[in-house]
Amino acid sequence: MFEIRHSDLAGRIGRLTTPHGTVETPAFVPVVHPVRQAISTQLLKKMGFSLVITNAYIALRHYGDEARHRGIHDVINFDGAVMTDSGGYQVLEYGSVEVEPAVIAQFEKDIRSDIPIPLDKPTGYGLDHELAKEYVDITLRNARETLRVANDSDAIWAGPVQGAEHSDLVEHSARELDSMGFKLIALGSPVELMEAYEFATLARMIVAAKRVIPSKPVHLFGAGHPLTIPLAVALGCDLFDSASYMLYAKDGRYMTPTGTARLAELTYLPCQCPVCSTYSLQDLHGMEKEERTAEIAKHNLHALKGEVDAVKQAIIDGRLWEYVMQKARAHPKLMEAARLFADLELLEAGTPLFKEKAIYFYEPIDQYRPEARRYRRMASEFRSPRKKLVLCPEGELHPFYSTRSFREIVRKYPDAQVCSCNPFLGIIPAEISDVFPASHNITVRSDHSLDDYPSFVDSLRGFAANNGFEEIILEGRDEFIESAARAAMLNVRVVGRDDQP
Repeated sequence: MFEIRHSDLAGRIGRLTTPHGTVETPAFVPVVHPVRQAISTQLLKKMGFSLVITNAYIALRHYGDEARHRGIHDVINFDGAVMTDSGGYQVLEYGSVEVEPAVIAQFEKDIRSDIPIPLDKPTGYGLDHELAKEYVDITLRNARETLRVANDSDAIWAGPVQGAEHSDLVEHSARELDSMGFKLIALGSPVELMEAYEFATLARMIVAAKRVIPSKPVHLFGAGHPLTIPLAVALGCDLFDSASYMLYAKDGRYMTPTGTARLAELTYLPCQCPVCSTYSLQDLHGMEKEERTAEIAKHNLHALKGEVDAVKQAIIDGRLWEYVMQKARAHPKLMEAARLFADLELLEAGTPLFKEKAIYFYEPIDQYRPEARRYRRMASEFRSPRKKLVLCPEGELHPFYSTRSFREIVRKYPDAQVCSCNPFLGIIPAEISDVFPASHNITVRSDHSLDDYPSFVDSLRGFAANNGFEEIILEGRDEFIESAARAAMLNVRVVGRDDQP
């Protein structure tokens, strides 16, 4: 059903097989109104969207038995995969819907939905813990009732996780749904978080669920802001739906790679999609509102699809970390979320052990990327029979043992363990300086403040303690390494390059 083909961090490119075709993930899933859809579903298919989501509750109220007879694919005129929401959005907006969980589940089954969702009780954002737990319990009860109806269905039923900012409830919800046997997990209630730009809270919600269900495909409800896509994918979300492309368009909001802008405030169209290549800004302003809204919506769809494709390419290139950090600079609240990556062990499992391209080290947070963490662990296990340790700053050439400076140091100290030092990777023994990423990185060489690199101090302290060196020499003056030695409470003798040992 779900096959992972490539991965980086917790993000993955996969293939989700449904009764109506295979969907490549990560994928943005446009919301389609079952009655009043302004953008043709045929155009959505042509643009490359192989999965859409529509509202089963509205289809039930409007079409009833006709939808059961025709099937949801015929109703919305889409021959690809279709996901159906059971009315959870209406519950979030209006408090309740006039349908029972088993009834809407049977309807979703009857209309042959590929990825149906049980009727849930969204927690939204801002509920106290007690009330949020009540909503989670209602959702879990509905999910169990749904499975009794769906037991002989070949659809991929999605278990809706609730709990919002309450991580313990999110974990509990995900664990229960996983034990029930749901093949896909859907994280609910992020819309209000994103509208408030609470990206860090959103990230913690995703992480709470992923700790419980690291392997199953994950859908993120309502994630239609361009800035959320790289973050959500890097944390392990595979699908995300939204009507944002149309809602933003109705409000005159134009999506860009770094966020959104109001069309009225633009001087130029910073895009070359079919819409922006066909019309000028003046052309769009001159249209009737309904036509202009439709064209902006099409542009927004291109922008969202382009963002997903850019993230996929970053996964293929092994540069998802760089891409997320680059995108995080588009908004301070997004950078807050990206800072959480420093403490996320779950990013390591999907990060390849080796990459074809060199990784980039820009700023202090990069010391925590999975590749650097792995290398420091490996170096901490290195044992040297020598009693003397010689440290030197890392140069531009890799691997270190192939450089002229290394050969000079070995001649000068033939009985010493020689290591180079990288602020991001820590201590690099010459013998393993050709192991990825020690010889496959490009590092910013500007002055580094030791306060920003606690991992380096830990690496130096641990390496010295584990090997019991009787003498430590710093070959060439380097304030960063000297400060690290003092912080690690090590007695280091500094020797100039022209001095004798």
